[in-house]
Amino acid sequence: MHFSKEVEEMVCVKKGCCHGPAPIPSEGKWVQAKEVKDIQGLTHGVGWCAPQQGACKLTLNVKDGIIREALVETVGCSGMTHSAAMAGEILTGKTIIEAMNTDLVCDAINVAMRELFLQIIYGRTQSAYSEGGLEIGAGLEDLGKGYRSQVGTVYSTEAKGVRYLETAEGYITKLALDKDDLVIGYEFVKLGVMMEKIRAGKSANDALKESTGIYGRYENAAKYIDPRKE
Repeated sequence: MHFSKEVEEMVCVKKGCCHGPAPIPSEGKWVQAKEVKDIQGLTHGVGWCAPQQGACKLTLNVKDGIIREALVETVGCSGMTHSAAMAGEILTGKTIIEAMNTDLVCDAINVAMRELFLQIIYGRTQSAYSEGGLEIGAGLEDLGKGYRSQVGTVYSTEAKGVRYLETAEGYITKLALDKDDLVIGYEFVKLGVMMEKIRAGKSANDALKESTGIYGRYENAAKYIDPRKE
């Protein structure tokens, strides 16, 4: 370490006290985080790319400063979706600092990593007050049946109105309209459930039938429309 001449000639004044860093909540304990191994927690963050055409939701589970579990969910951009595959391979096993300084290929995923880094090092995690934190595998709880991300897709125009395409329940196949042409319900398919049934040996038609449900006042509709064709 090198000092300028001005600093070398200064009189030494002793430091009176040293309180250390402010303690942060970390998996049910208060911790003064001084090293990367002091960082724990599971949390989520959202990032967006420069042209803001897509977004990434990132979930990390950090134990002893190392990312043990990662869930990368993306929407709106095909390039980002492919980049998620690389990010998923890159993230686990790295320290939270290594991950922050790693190119995760996509702007949105990098921004999500930045947001999570700030949350985690400041103790703003979902598991901050959970004794022992959350087990590895907790990230899967964000996914629905068949480990499929929950996606909401709704399209509308002033001239022709709204079209529900996908909701938390699943893929929308029909919209139910009343006599005033207002949406009062819909028919949906749970795609994750359907695929699990097909994998278990069900025929596609039987799996589709068993995975189809309705929402709202669907049965009281004056008419039904296909939101993708009508």
